Amino acid sequence: MIRAGIVGASGLAGGDLIRLIVQHPELELTFLGGSSAIGRRPAELHPGLRMDLGLTVQPVTEDIANKVDVLFLATPAPVSAQLAELLADKIPAIIDLSGAFRIRTTELHDRWYPKVNRSTELADRFVYGVPELIGDQLPQAGLISLPGCYATSITLALAPLTLELGLDLKTVVIDGKSGSSGGGLSMRKTDLHPLRNGAIAPYSPTGHRHAGEVRDFFERAKPGTIGSLSMSAYGVSHVRGLMTSSYVFTDAEVNQKDLHRAYTRFYKGKQFVRVRRHNETLIPVPDPQAVLGSNYCDVTVLYDEESQRIVALAALDNLVKGAAGQAIQAANLRFELPEESGLTMQPVMPA
Repeated sequence: MIRAGIVGASGLAGGDLIRLIVQHPELELTFLGGSSAIGRRPAELHPGLRMDLGLTVQPVTEDIANKVDVLFLATPAPVSAQLAELLADKIPAIIDLSGAFRIRTTELHDRWYPKVNRSTELADRFVYGVPELIGDQLPQAGLISLPGCYATSITLALAPLTLELGLDLKTVVIDGKSGSSGGGLSMRKTDLHPLRNGAIAPYSPTGHRHAGEVRDFFERAKPGTIGSLSMSAYGVSHVRGLMTSSYVFTDAEVNQKDLHRAYTRFYKGKQFVRVRRHNETLIPVPDPQAVLGSNYCDVTVLYDEESQRIVALAALDNLVKGAAGQAIQAANLRFELPEESGLTMQPVMPA
């Protein structure tokens, strides 16, 4: 068994990590770490987890290296930066779910994460990206940084256009909508039920740091293929799930049939990305409620002949494929386990 630890066990992503690890056939949960819930059991922190794991939340020290083979950091970015500095090279694999090491470019990182001080040398050692796109780099990786939930959705929606078709994307405009769990458990006045319920809140109408993350990834994967990339983000009243709509303008000649074939070809064998036709089911897809509780990302590509734009849609569960599930997927690849180990759950619908 591979010994797994979680720091940030009291958070939403930490709770989903616990849920997934205890069901995993090859992972054994051996450590829970944190600072605000020391001494508390998982069942006290997460009402859905009524189980006795024999573990309580403990402070994180260098001794953790004797207890785990893989450590998941479900912590705020400044905390992840500190812990990675402390524990790098002491643990076979560290998988960070925060934004501390997502953006490689120093100037771009400082713009979007000005309060996150990190070592440039350490940042260069992290492997970053969605497992479907960088999976071949993971078996030898000791430090892994996972994309944010929006960035996962956006990169999976855009990757076939750049990496399969080789298109130059002159302009990309992204509209993102996410449920309240995307903001974690920190309580702000705007998150109170009387204000949040039924709302469509434009909390980042002129920019979002996940857009910077996406640009940085594609600039390293295939330089110069994306011109202008901008994003607006909205909070909606459901709890889990998010959807991104990417509106893409290019000078290349494309059509609906060729686009769909390219997406199907690119994601062939990638079991957690489901390329779907918009009208193939009872409800138009992709739709977040069609993937809730699962590690799937549903992707649809459409071509608008009138405006000559490509519309790339993607939906996922932000706590699973956008966080904990993707972390387990990366761990599976890191330790050369079947990629689907512990992740075979199907979506729950209706939810």
